[in-house]
Amino acid sequence: MSCIVEMKNVDFIAQGRKLARGISFGFEEGKAVALVGPSGGGKSTVLKLAAGLFPPDAGEVLFRGKNIARMGRLDSLAFRREAAVVFQDSALWANQNLFQILELPLLIHFPAMTRAERVRRIESVVAEVGYKKELGIRPAQLSMGEQKLLAFARALLCRPRLLYLDEWTESLDPNAAQRLVEMVKKLKNEGVSVILVTHNMGIVRNLADVTVMILGGHLFLRLTKEQMDADEDLIRYIERGIAS
Repeated sequence: MSCIVEMKNVDFIAQGRKLARGISFGFEEGKAVALVGPSGGGKSTVLKLAAGLFPPDAGEVLFRGKNIARMGRLDSLAFRREAAVVFQDSALWANQNLFQILELPLLIHFPAMTRAERVRRIESVVAEVGYKKELGIRPAQLSMGEQKLLAFARALLCRPRLLYLDEWTESLDPNAAQRLVEMVKKLKNEGVSVILVTHNMGIVRNLADVTVMILGGHLFLRLTKEQMDADEDLIRYIERGIAS
């Protein structure tokens, strides 16, 4: 199967520290890859590099064979329409209300869409994720869990074919978290590719086709679902790595 995203010998340096070291990995189309490891080990950095949010200091990151860092405006716009990110801190703009935050991706990527069509899509996705408050308020009026629901809804609005998820169920109650996991599983079954960061081993076992452990900025271990399911010692080893 072809790779939707490929990292080739990627290094990344920030504040004098090398946070990613020689990362080479292909993310297969239609599969879910879990990036796991201890806090500070580099997994969120690798996800952001794979999403083109950080330009690598060495190597390259390709989306469907094109170097993300060298994309022109049209290719970059097409990539951002097809790929969506849910950030660990939700990243909702403080100076806009929730409807404006959700509407912006549709205004950018679907300029011909009417306001009525935008309203219908926003209301449909918001209901699907389980958000129940009004949309005329600002993010500061929401709990962290509610902000996560809105961030996830925003990621789904353009119907992406690639999802980058950074601790996207953190701060949610168990029922809400399970709802989002089931939504991601459904999307994956429909061919959407998923790259996720989580400390939750239950999510890893539920969603991941491949699990990659990142330690000290290195790609330390790569395991398929079949390998993990066949060896409980591997599960315990990864659980210890996640918890550290």
